[in-house]
Amino acid sequence: MSVYTEQHGRGPDLVLLHGWGMNGAVWRELAARLESDFCLHIVDLPGFGHSVPLPAGSTLADWADSVLAVVPERAAWLGWSLGGLVATQAALQASERISSLITLASSPRFVSEDGWPGIRPEVLSGFEQQLAEDHHQVVNRFLALQAMGSEHAREDIRRLRDSLASKPAPDPQALAAGLGLLGEVDLRAQLAELEMPLLRLYGRLDGLVPRKAAVLTDTLAPDSRSHVEARASHAPFISHPEATAGHIRRFLQGKD
Repeated sequence: MSVYTEQHGRGPDLVLLHGWGMNGAVWRELAARLESDFCLHIVDLPGFGHSVPLPAGSTLADWADSVLAVVPERAAWLGWSLGGLVATQAALQASERISSLITLASSPRFVSEDGWPGIRPEVLSGFEQQLAEDHHQVVNRFLALQAMGSEHAREDIRRLRDSLASKPAPDPQALAAGLGLLGEVDLRAQLAELEMPLLRLYGRLDGLVPRKAAVLTDTLAPDSRSHVEARASHAPFISHPEATAGHIRRFLQGKD
């Protein structure tokens, strides 16, 4: 299979999808807190970690299909940041495969525009231009952005870098494709089509998915639940793994 997965723990199946520039190792601390209750299927997205990149021009639906091909026929899915987009797309195109959906520091539309907060278009285009020159530096800059605002920012960055270094470096083509998805995809209108239980987790200090986006998404997905971690930034599962694991566990076990 071109998409690499690892399996840990036992119990109901839970698929975990990482964010841009990273790989499945980023889930290590959260996985340690969940594997006694769930069978975790930790995915390296195409072109990241041990997974092979998809062909040039692949769509978000292609990314979702590549994951659907290697995970259980029915499972709960958890996606962080870009992984949240992939998980949401999979839920839209294969709703019978996904029992519950959790997005973590993710947004149906990552780029800001009139009336919608997010990453400034010029910031994203700057990353895209720099990729051709030094993709390692771009990934490092993005790691710093993800931790910015966290009370443990320096430690968060170190943990993210350690995860990244534990597997092969991301493929430059996959990095460019992932940035393209972050810049182009808009799933806001489709959120109302989701039929499975949906939990949205955020960090209040997140500069990539601002808190206002969470409030606006409440309206787009009125049947969903959401929680904003007060002292977290873009990686609540790194800075606050115990609290994040608790929200996931209670939601999936129907105790919320």
